[in-house]
Amino acid sequence: MIKKDLPVYNIEDFKSEAEFYCNKLPNHLKEHHFIHTPHKHDFFMVVLFTHGSGVHEIDFASYKIVSGTVFMLRPGQTHNWKLSNDIDGYIFFHSKDFYDSSSIAQKIQDYPFFSSIHNPPIIIVKNKLKEKLTNLFAEIKREYEEENLLKFQKLHTLATLTYIELTRSYQTQTTVQSTLYQIKVKQLEDLIDKHYKTLKYPHQYADIMAISEKHLNRICRSCLNKTTTDLISDRIILEAKNFLAHSKLSINQIAESIGYEDASYFSRLFKKRTGETALSFIKKNRH
Repeated sequence: MIKKDLPVYNIEDFKSEAEFYCNKLPNHLKEHHFIHTPHKHDFFMVVLFTHGSGVHEIDFASYKIVSGTVFMLRPGQTHNWKLSNDIDGYIFFHSKDFYDSSSIAQKIQDYPFFSSIHNPPIIIVKNKLKEKLTNLFAEIKREYEEENLLKFQKLHTLATLTYIELTRSYQTQTTVQSTLYQIKVKQLEDLIDKHYKTLKYPHQYADIMAISEKHLNRICRSCLNKTTTDLISDRIILEAKNFLAHSKLSINQIAESIGYEDASYFSRLFKKRTGETALSFIKKNRH
């Protein structure tokens, strides 16, 4: 079996005994040296930068860090950052079960920044909202470090308050689509995530979802301004980039690992979708 070199971390790797973790950012960076290289994780993560600067790379897109920058990452996203020595802020993360098992109405992926990999993982908050979020993160940290009655119930409530504030700010930057369409897009992305190595065509996903290919395309365009083919290709190319940048596999081996027997076809697809050859990408990104 072909394996990638890119590590995937879970909460236990951060010596947390529960499905929730929180820390000040400088302490987090100092205590966990293994996160200084590109990696993935299997939990939902939120980072608030209150001071300093840098660059945060998420799924091969680069985002500038300034005071007030908040990042919201879903499980499975590749990320890496370069931070100034005076960086400060907070970080918390938790498993899907931690949130969903204690929430009847709202599930973690109902929040817009977690609902789709095509939604931006960043917002920048200022003034009163920055102060409010900083206070929320500080309270989360205090609660996490103490052993009070109903500790995890309160952590869930504080995380929810944080997500509500982030959603209110985030929604001003994105178009709110019908709930039904959002559910369908989420279902499609989950299916693509599961089957992209074997199912490459829109009609295959439309058949599984029991809707027409035309209607599925309409949903994708309405919510994300992308076609169904775009979503499938984006997922394939993202996985290819992870292999190309973080493994020692040949292009032929990478093509095979993501479901292409014809490596030349894969190479043409990669160039068409990214504007550069797979070999050029390797030279720029493989360390």
